[in-house]
Amino acid sequence: MSKKTLPGVTRRQILTFTAASAVLGAAKAANAVSLKGTPVWSPFDASPPPQIETDGWVFFTDAEAAALEAIVDRLIPADELSVGGKDAGCAVFIDRQLAGFYGTYSRLYMKGPFQPGTPEQGDQSPLVPQQRYRLGLAGLEQYTQAEHKKSFKDLTGEQQDAILSGLQAGKIALNGIDSKLFFDIALKNTMEGFFADPIYGGNRNMVSWKMLGFPGARYDYREYVGKHNQKLDLEPLSISGGDAWKIKS
Repeated sequence: MSKKTLPGVTRRQILTFTAASAVLGAAKAANAVSLKGTPVWSPFDASPPPQIETDGWVFFTDAEAAALEAIVDRLIPADELSVGGKDAGCAVFIDRQLAGFYGTYSRLYMKGPFQPGTPEQGDQSPLVPQQRYRLGLAGLEQYTQAEHKKSFKDLTGEQQDAILSGLQAGKIALNGIDSKLFFDIALKNTMEGFFADPIYGGNRNMVSWKMLGFPGARYDYREYVGKHNQKLDLEPLSISGGDAWKIKS
């Protein structure tokens, strides 16, 4: 192609215009149709949530699940506002997440070297979530058996709180894993399970959304945009389209 082009027009622009014209011509030749109105759309067409075919635990053993349910129930205890973490399905949520790509960090870069970093650098551990829970729950069982001759789930609420506080502060040593690392992921995932959409296993019967008055994942809020300072009393909706998502465990 000659280097002589219009002033201010580059060779790359000419090629781009030519390619666009070819695409438009091909579309016309193929009798392309213009869509009007609202396209047909179904939830999760592109990214469906994981389908769990069992009512039981997918990642945890029964013993691990019992310990985790005791943990989430102390992190989110039942009160006059809502049920506790166990009845809200937080352990079920964590179990389902660990069985998916989150459990192995398959979407994150996980190559070394792994070196201690500053707090601003974030998590530098080579352990993926599945390993953190497996090692953490095993280390917790060893600790409580050594100190109390019981499993964590069988301790009193006060004893459980004291242990969780020790883990959070890094004052209790667990075999195979840093105790604070284990506590931090358990707390983070418990909060996620309590407030996430019920389709993922937690927030059973939308307990946290009802407590907060959150209307959920509604498709269209245009009807309510102009209703300022009005109490709408909208029942929360899940992204599944249902008014609740009941999960057995």
